[in-house]
Amino acid sequence: MKDIRDTWGRVLYKSAGIDSLSHIDADQQLTISRKLRVIPWLLVFLRLALAPLMLWVAKGRLHERTDFAVILIAALISDIGDGMLARRWGCSTIRLRVADSAVDTVFYLGVAAAVILQYPQVFRANVILLLVLFVFETARYCLDYLRFRRMASYHSYLAKAWGLLLTAASVSLLCFGRFPFMATIAIAWGILCDAEGLAISLILREWTPDVKTLAKALELRRSVLVAKN
Repeated sequence: MKDIRDTWGRVLYKSAGIDSLSHIDADQQLTISRKLRVIPWLLVFLRLALAPLMLWVAKGRLHERTDFAVILIAALISDIGDGMLARRWGCSTIRLRVADSAVDTVFYLGVAAAVILQYPQVFRANVILLLVLFVFETARYCLDYLRFRRMASYHSYLAKAWGLLLTAASVSLLCFGRFPFMATIAIAWGILCDAEGLAISLILREWTPDVKTLAKALELRRSVLVAKN
């Protein structure tokens, strides 16, 4: 992973006409750093723009399966790249984390709408699970707002796995028209992921990003209680 991050960094620095950071002064490095920090936001907005494009393709305005593949791959790369680059350049702010989580939701709503338009039978087969997922998602947003006045951004291991499952299910169905059972697995995993998110939000006393597991949330809660005592 470190090699990948270093490669991304070298490519972006080369695109700015820079061969080596050792040959530029501190002011130039600061200017370059500020410009590069815009890139994670651009990747987030790219994923946001891809959501309505999914609907456009689903309505048969483009070449459908090939275009679905391009959109889904671009969304996956942007989802991985925004966080990776933000951490590398020290600009992983609260606003960026919350925006990243919100845009993920918007994008996959676009994917769900595309599936409904292309494969309504898959939607009908999973309507109960989808209703349960909707209830859990709504409960999470409401609880997070009531407790923290903002959306949670835990990026847990379950949530990362859910993102990969959603991508795999979307590609298999929208690009190849096969394995509809993967949509069922992805929805069920999403319910599990939301249940974990609800539990973490109930455990934590204040907004905390990047809580990877329920065990980590319990550890943070214990450390707060110990510090108070």
